[in-house]
Amino acid sequence: MKANIHPEYRSVLFHDISADSFFLIGSTIKTDQQHTWEEDGQTYPYVTLDVSSDSHPFYTGQQKQSSKEGRVASFGQRFGKLFSKTKGK
Repeated sequence: MKANIHPEYRSVLFHDISADSFFLIGSTIKTDQQHTWEEDGQTYPYVTLDVSSDSHPFYTGQQKQSSKEGRVASFGQRFGKLFSKTKGK
């Protein structure tokens, strides 16, 4: 490997602000912020996130399922008169 071309790999503290959860993982992301993690009392580079697996609806099980039948019925209610087979005289 060439010297001095790779970014610094270190532990970084990520904060999901929508779920108010913290997790520590290895990363090369650059940040000027630092925060002390309560679990071990050490200071780490700090990055805020809007969404992570702790708050994303797919991972939390709160994702809405749209049924195909419901969508077709909704379409029929809105536009059924336009596509009716019998036309008024």
